[in-house]
Amino acid sequence: MRRITRREFGGLIAFLGAPGSSRAAKIDDALRSGIAQRKIPAVVGMVASERSILYSGAFGTRDSSGVPVNADAIFSIASMTKPITTVAALQLVEQGKVKLDDPVSKHLPQLDKLEVLEGFDADGKPKLRPAGTPVTLKHLLTHTSGICYDIWDPQMFQYASKARNAVPDPPPLMFEPGTRWQYGMGVDWAGRLVEKVSGMNLEEYFHSKILGPLDMRDTSYLVPVSKFDRLVSGYARQPDGSLQQNPRVPPRAPKEFGGGGGLYSTAGDYVRFMQTILGKGRGSNNARVLEPKSVESMEINQIGAATAGKMKSYRADFSSDVDMQPGASEKWGLGFLLNTTAYDGGRSAGSLAWAGLFNTFFWIDPKRSLCAVAMMQFLPFVDKEAVGMLGDFERAVYGGPRPNA
Repeated sequence: MRRITRREFGGLIAFLGAPGSSRAAKIDDALRSGIAQRKIPAVVGMVASERSILYSGAFGTRDSSGVPVNADAIFSIASMTKPITTVAALQLVEQGKVKLDDPVSKHLPQLDKLEVLEGFDADGKPKLRPAGTPVTLKHLLTHTSGICYDIWDPQMFQYASKARNAVPDPPPLMFEPGTRWQYGMGVDWAGRLVEKVSGMNLEEYFHSKILGPLDMRDTSYLVPVSKFDRLVSGYARQPDGSLQQNPRVPPRAPKEFGGGGGLYSTAGDYVRFMQTILGKGRGSNNARVLEPKSVESMEINQIGAATAGKMKSYRADFSSDVDMQPGASEKWGLGFLLNTTAYDGGRSAGSLAWAGLFNTFFWIDPKRSLCAVAMMQFLPFVDKEAVGMLGDFERAVYGGPRPNA
């Protein structure tokens, strides 16, 4: 076991504070009172420095049976899969097997000769034109490819509604690649690129090149029977405001492994991943999965003058409107949302973050050498109670005051 350094010990004491008034106790209070007041079934929170776990707490129940949730509980992390896929793609870039600015159609011919949706005619038929710019890996990793989710893009929502179950794969682009930011399925295609170039499916690749080396033993697209008791049940917000539990059944193995979502993980495992970003590609166990230069490319604005992170929802059952930092402008690096100004009572400017559809959230604060994750498990995404819980947690982590509401 690695011995804690004097610097890390000092940081741990500074974070926890004096006995009886520790930061950890304040975080406990924020999470414990949060699930009671906000009627959230369960939350697991964890905070870490580059090398050490600073806080871990679990509150609520695994499901309606009343079994307490533990810190090693397993959650469906949905789009928190995307940063891991991004690391996989950047590994291939480091090896010279792919290039960020080359057309990905060199490896994925399906992405050649794509069409851009320009609207609909009087009969509702889509108007398409050939794309003038080839889609690159950088476009896929920064959500500037034009491949959009129908949940948050009005034209894609209209197109998917008319097409019903006949949406082509890939779908038409919603804009010329590189011209703006819109959240979408680009990282799924980056995952397909990883599979094509590496010769492994993502489950195999991740375990071989990322999850295994970083000791992320509970992260997988598959939940074995032996771990099912640790899986937190999902819930969905009902019209009357209540949360209804989904049927508690073992997840089926997916037909394919998606780069944009699908992983299950724990707070502890995801902290190991975040510590690797803080460590410029080296994990807390000293395993290196990326070079520092690659990590630096994840930490800087990669979308120019465009802005990111604001998304109006067109499917209220899946997501509320998304505005991670109201009143502020945000950017996107490779794999992460970047806030350009500090959060009130929270993370520093230039922190990296994103989330999963079922209200799992994380952020990485390089300026403070701090990372944190809060995992819940219900829809819709950015439900006001989930966002409230996240805010309570973050302010407690940084020692800021809690608002009345």
